Amino acid sequence: MSQVVIKMEELSQVKKKLSFEIPWNDVKNELDVVYHEIGKKAKIKGFRPGKIPRKVLETYYKEQAQGDTVTNIVNKYYWQALDDKGIVPVSQPEINQEGIKENTDFSFSASFETEPEFEPKNYKGIELEKEELKVADSDVEKRIDEIREMFATMEEVKEDRPIANGDFVLIDFAGSLNGESYKELKADDYLLEIGSQRFVPGFEEQLIGMKNGETKDIKVVFPEGYHEKKFAGKEIIFNVTVKGLKEKKLPETDDNFIKNFDRYNSFEDLKNDVRKSLEEKARRTEEINLQNRITEILIKENDFEVPPSLVERQIYYMMIDTQKRMVSAGMDENSAMEFGYKMHDKFKDDAVKIVKSFLLMKKIAQKESFVAEEADVEKYIQELAVQNGQKYEVLKKMYDSEERKDSIKMELIQKKAFDFIEHNANIKIVEKADAEVK
Repeated sequence: MSQVVIKMEELSQVKKKLSFEIPWNDVKNELDVVYHEIGKKAKIKGFRPGKIPRKVLETYYKEQAQGDTVTNIVNKYYWQALDDKGIVPVSQPEINQEGIKENTDFSFSASFETEPEFEPKNYKGIELEKEELKVADSDVEKRIDEIREMFATMEEVKEDRPIANGDFVLIDFAGSLNGESYKELKADDYLLEIGSQRFVPGFEEQLIGMKNGETKDIKVVFPEGYHEKKFAGKEIIFNVTVKGLKEKKLPETDDNFIKNFDRYNSFEDLKNDVRKSLEEKARRTEEINLQNRITEILIKENDFEVPPSLVERQIYYMMIDTQKRMVSAGMDENSAMEFGYKMHDKFKDDAVKIVKSFLLMKKIAQKESFVAEEADVEKYIQELAVQNGQKYEVLKKMYDSEERKDSIKMELIQKKAFDFIEHNANIKIVEKADAEVK
C-alpha cells in the first residue's frame, strides 16, 4: 500500500515549500465521504434525499465534490505536516494543485513564510552612549504656561490699540475674484486668532495693525493646491471690517491659581509635581532612546531576512494608528483612512526595523532562556492599573484571554532581553542639559 510522500524545500531564509503526494486510495476515501455528505442534503427531482445514486450525484455535484475533497485533503495533510515538523508559519499558505484525476495520486504544494533561523551574535559587551536628560527650570516654566493656557480667559481689549499677533478678532469679510463676489468667500461675525494660520497665507498678517471698527481691502493669492479649484492660484480681494478685539489672559502664577486643583496646597506644590512628572518622562525617554540605539547596533551586527508578511502586518498596524490619531485631531474618517493608506510606502523602512528588532530580541531571549511566568503577567497588570488609575480586577478581566496574556508575555520577554543587553553593555553617560522634555 503506497504511503503519503512529503518533501520540504527551503526557498529562502524565510520561505519554505512543502510538496505532497497523496495516494489515490486516500483521495477516493475522502471523495466517498464528501459524496455521502452531499447526498444527505441534495435535492434532485425524482429522488428521495439520501437515496440518490452516486452516478446521478456525480452528474450534478462533481465540481463541488472535488473542490470540497481538495480543501479537506489540503487542510488535513498541510497542518499535520507542520505539526509533525514543529514548523510555525507566519503567513497563509500559497497552494498549488491541478485538481483530482480518477485513479491518480493527488499532488499539491504549499509555500509559506516562517521566522528566519539564525544565531544572534555580538549582543554582549556592546559600546553604548546613554543620554541623561536634565529637566531645566525653563522646561518646568514652559509646562506651567501650558497648564495656564488651559485656564486662560478671553477679555475685550478696552484701550484703542492696533491688532497684534495672538489677538482674537471678530470680523466680517467678503472676497471677490476679478470683481465678482462669491458666497464661499463671505462670513459675518467670524472669530479668528491672529497667528493661528487658519486662513489663506498672508490674510492674518495683513490684519495686524488694524483697529477695532476699521475697514480695509486685503489682497491674497490662494495656494495652487487649494481645494476649491476656481480659486486656486488666483488673487482674491477681501473687504474686511473689524468688529471686536479680544485678548487671551493667562491666570497669575500664585496661590489663587491653585484653587483650580484639589491636590495642591500651594503653587510650589504644583511646580514640584510638574518637575517630577517631567523627570519621569525624561527617564522613559532615556530608556526608549537607549533601546533604539541597542536596536540599531544589533541590526548592523546581525544580518538576516525578514518575512514580508510580518512587515506588511506591521505597516498595517502603523496605518491604523495613524488613522486613529488623524480622527482624534479632527479629520473625518474617510480622509484619515486615505491619508493612512498613502503612508504605506513611507512606513516600510521603520516597519522592517521594528520586525527585525522583535525577531532579534526573541532569538536572544531564547538563547538566554528568558521566560515570562504567570506571576510576571500579574505584576505587569498590577503596575498598569496603578499607572492608569484603574481597578486591578477590571484590568485583569480585560487581559484574561490567552492571546492577550501571550502578548504580555512576549512584551515582558523582550524587556528582559533589552535589560540583559543593557546590563552587559559598556555604557558611557552623556548629559544633555539643553534637552527639551515635554
